[in-house]
Amino acid sequence: MPRTTSHPKAENFNFRIDPALKAAFTAATRADERPAAEVLRDFMRAYVARREQRAFETEARRQSREVAALACDPVSDEAQVLRELDALFEEDDFQDEWTA
Repeated sequence: MPRTTSHPKAENFNFRIDPALKAAFTAATRADERPAAEVLRDFMRAYVARREQRAFETEARRQSREVAALACDPVSDEAQVLRELDALFEEDDFQDEWTA
């Protein structure tokens, strides 16, 4: 029989757990009226999202440091852009808009 849904087949994830932890977790999910599997999937999604956020932040810091290093070279494009921005900030008309 062909599949009638576009969702991929679910996979099982088996792992060993301390019986006391399992009992406490099961009791907690029951108290919250949520299936344990749903809570575990939420934990997994949150873990992956945190890892992706950390990777994004790490790359952003790397790029920021790279640009900052390039801006130290007075003949670089980055240094030229910073000089242009400094000139804009020194203009009276532009400063009035920010200080008003």
